Amino acid sequence: MTRGPTLIFVYNADGGLFDRLSDAAHKILSPATYQCDLCRITHGWFNERSAWSAFIRALDADCQFLHRDGYRRRFPDLAVRPPVVLRLVDGRPEVCVAAEDLARCNDLDALMRLIEGRCLPADPR
Repeated sequence: MTRGPTLIFVYNADGGLFDRLSDAAHKILSPATYQCDLCRITHGWFNERSAWSAFIRALDADCQFLHRDGYRRRFPDLAVRPPVVLRLVDGRPEVCVAAEDLARCNDLDALMRLIEGRCLPADPR
């Protein structure tokens, strides 16, 4: 069975151990100034939310996750501000959920609906 599209979720945080620890501290101490709406919605203080994990597993898509530093290494010529959800089309990344869209998501259900509506192909039935 062929999987659907490749989706790449890019967090607006770097991926090193110190970066992750200070990221968690920022979320706890100053949530109003936290700069990654994707992480804010999909993760608690330390772990991924179980509903998000289940949603990702159920998607008919190959889902990849990058931190900001890994995103810049993989796509050095792509001038898109994270957090962002990209879809690979013919091997090239295209934005399907921009940072502004993520900022408007109030909760996980809104994010999941947005991803289903914008990032996945319409059901051919």
